[in-house]
Amino acid sequence: MRRLGCLTVFVICMFLAGPPAHAAKVKTFVSITPQQYFVQKIGGDLVEVSILVPTGADPHTYEPKPQQMAELTKTAIYFAVGIDFEKAWIKRIAANNPGMRIVHTDAGIEKMTLAAHHYHEPDKGHPASHDKKELTSGAGKAHHHQNTGTPDPHVWLSPPLVKTQAKHIADELVTVDSANRTRYEENLSAFLREIEALDAELQSLFAGSPGARFMVFHPSWGYFAHAYGLEQVPIEIEGKDPKPAQLKELIHFARENGIRVVFVQPQFSVKSAEMVAREIGGQVVVADSLAGDWAENLREVGRKFKAAFP
Repeated sequence: MRRLGCLTVFVICMFLAGPPAHAAKVKTFVSITPQQYFVQKIGGDLVEVSILVPTGADPHTYEPKPQQMAELTKTAIYFAVGIDFEKAWIKRIAANNPGMRIVHTDAGIEKMTLAAHHYHEPDKGHPASHDKKELTSGAGKAHHHQNTGTPDPHVWLSPPLVKTQAKHIADELVTVDSANRTRYEENLSAFLREIEALDAELQSLFAGSPGARFMVFHPSWGYFAHAYGLEQVPIEIEGKDPKPAQLKELIHFARENGIRVVFVQPQFSVKSAEMVAREIGGQVVVADSLAGDWAENLREVGRKFKAAFP
């Protein structure tokens, strides 16, 4: 009877205690929306992911809100990607939460430089310098693709480079939550297979279009273009709208090369892009580099680029 009484007390205590508590999720922050896709693919229901730059905001100039800074004090991991605003804010973010781990997911990726395009009459006495790629349009003008020296941060738009970022994310999650190592590693393997399938799909899509050009307002798509043998032609010059003379040359270049579509991002002004499209009898089409469904967005943008080729 005494043993039965003890058992009864134990059962009552278990009932009063309720169901076993679930382990707290690993609280993480990312800079931009596509990163949320990556972290959730690897972390699944083991992680909570917050995004610093909200939908529609410009990640190059964004300033975190006080509420976000407060949330960062409760965060275990911040996954950086190398975007512009991080340069100004990452030290302040770190100081706000000294215990938070900051992971540079772009570590180990060799950065391209942002390109600026210049158009002028060729000077036979002064050949192009080694950092320029000179192409000739139908009217004899030279199209120079010149490096600005500014690193291009848009590494998340290249599937091969996302594989590197995914591995950094998985390594850090395993470090802070080693009890779930197996799940993180399995999720990473599944995500890498998804990336490879997407890469193969895009390679096939552009297989017959080597060197094809597409015109964009903001030069976000350099790594994507590099991965698939394409060339982006930006309207924006070193972060600024083109001057009237530069705009005139861009319009001339587009006409001579049969370009009829200008791609824009919803986060940036489209005034110059609309002007170019109007002058070439073309149209403005959205290609969002910050869409949440990363894989499907790259498929959709890839189809748009393909359809726009002359």
